[in-house]
Amino acid sequence: MAEQRSELEGYARDPTTTREPLVRKSLWTYLDALLESAELVIDRPKGSSHSRYPSLVYPLDYGYLKGTSGGDGNEVDVWRGTRTPARLDAVVCMADALKRDVEVKLLVGCSEEEKTVFCDFHNGGEYMAAILVRRGAM
Repeated sequence: MAEQRSELEGYARDPTTTREPLVRKSLWTYLDALLESAELVIDRPKGSSHSRYPSLVYPLDYGYLKGTSGGDGNEVDVWRGTRTPARLDAVVCMADALKRDVEVKLLVGCSEEEKTVFCDFHNGGEYMAAILVRRGAM
């Protein structure tokens, strides 16, 4: 039975038909639900310095989704841009060789210019690298 459940993860019954075919939900659907159900806390506003590395200045608002859990055991990280409404635009997969850490971060309300700034921020150093996964047309 457990094997059958794992095959069905990420699927939902289609309420528009009586045959109940399975409809694949997208990653974006789950991330939208997470974003809508959690409070976004900006604890490092744009222009502020990192507490341990004062020369590191945040190019965008940076925070987390309260009550969530990311890969590092802390809350899910979010970069917040200036666009409104604030929609989930992209996810970032990043690796930090110094921390021996890999994380996924959400980009919310970011313009293309802000996405570029973010990528430059995370790919400009010697020990960090990131790739941006853009959301398709909404």
